[in-house]
Amino acid sequence: MYSGPSRLKDEDVEIDSDNESCGSEPPFSPSPSSRTSYDASMRSGSVSPTPSVWSMTSALRAQAFKQEYGRELNNYSEVYRLPADDEELERLDKQHLLFVDIMGKYPPCLPDIMRDEPGETKACLDLGCGSGAWIMQLAREFPQSLTVAVDLVPMNSLTMPDNCRSEVDDINLGLEHFYGDFNVVHAGLISSGIKNYMNLIDQISHVLRPGGLFHALEFDFHVYDHMPDGQHKRCDLETSKVEPPWLARWMVYAGLAARTAGGHPDAATHLHRWVTSHPNFDGVVYKDYWVPVCPHPDIGESQMETATRMREDVLAFLKSGRPLLLSSGVPESVVNELQTNAERELRDAARPQYVRIQSIYCRKKIF
Repeated sequence: MYSGPSRLKDEDVEIDSDNESCGSEPPFSPSPSSRTSYDASMRSGSVSPTPSVWSMTSALRAQAFKQEYGRELNNYSEVYRLPADDEELERLDKQHLLFVDIMGKYPPCLPDIMRDEPGETKACLDLGCGSGAWIMQLAREFPQSLTVAVDLVPMNSLTMPDNCRSEVDDINLGLEHFYGDFNVVHAGLISSGIKNYMNLIDQISHVLRPGGLFHALEFDFHVYDHMPDGQHKRCDLETSKVEPPWLARWMVYAGLAARTAGGHPDAATHLHRWVTSHPNFDGVVYKDYWVPVCPHPDIGESQMETATRMREDVLAFLKSGRPLLLSSGVPESVVNELQTNAERELRDAARPQYVRIQSIYCRKKIF
């Protein structure tokens, strides 16, 4: 049995905790010529919402998707290595509903920011929209607004509101074309596909109009053991005196694989500090959400439904993560061992464990 992950050193487990820029290269801001060719092949129409309703023809699917390790992945970025197929979109739809129940739909100030006002059409941008559940919900609730959903593959929803536009783009190439256009920018669980998250935050500060809202949530690719006082402790794979939990091992591999692909999987750890220290933001509100991953008795009766739903999400995530791990060079036998044992651990509710979702929202200063 492969036991490598249980002996990882602390510096391996703490994924890039001290490297805030995730590499020594300067932030990439594409020239107009480099973006032109990229836009022509990837992005939907930008004049009105109408061109965003894609008919998923076989030709378009062949252009937007590629088959790897039995799943469909985006065909444009080698950084984001999770699937973009129907199975993954179904997982993200269910995850959205779960997170709404845990965290609420929006930050408290969002409805006021998006309220209709004479002389201004309110606008919202969702970066890495996934299934589009979040942005389409907002578009329906604020029908006079304009909403833009950006991802590496086109949204293909037959129920997309008329005021919602889907754009296919890689946000690692920069957001200069959006500067000053939006009242709200949302980013949810995108760090594994972002090369330089700190630079992205700076770009978002320019995308927002004065007084606009930035809302982000990320997780740190670690698993935490239950502590009765609520100060849940990260699973320590190096010094554990018993066999380390399999889900924690799998998460470490996933984080390292995302980092190898060029992503910034530890961004959640720095998110609050980066936003607080940025000169364009004010009124930063930060919160941890500890989400149980299985219905173990120690988490308490009130958390059982949430834990059951989260377990289903994590079980699906273990499947979604196969292309990420395999493409990073982890042997298939190791991936199979990690996945099989992590699935059994979750279904048996063997340990009271959590994942940590870190959330911030803030306003752009009015100078």
